[in-house]
Amino acid sequence: MSTAVSASAAPQRQGGFGRFWRALRQLFHEIVGAVFAVLALGWLNTALRAWTRDAARWLVAIPVAVALLFVFFSVTSFRKARRL
Repeated sequence: MSTAVSASAAPQRQGGFGRFWRALRQLFHEIVGAVFAVLALGWLNTALRAWTRDAARWLVAIPVAVALLFVFFSVTSFRKARRL
């Protein structure tokens, strides 16, 4: 095996600022994921309240759709933080 292949496969050591920047980016993605998860819970609460008050179906469907979108954003943000 050539040394170029093994050298590129080895993880590169980062300096102090590189590690700090990576940690900061990871923290940012985790916070954004948590905010989207909380917002999704709020929209699901709105959908549940509309459901219990016998509102029109579209008044229940729209908050559920927005909550699903926020759940998707939350999951992708947490996955991006995990990959960093």
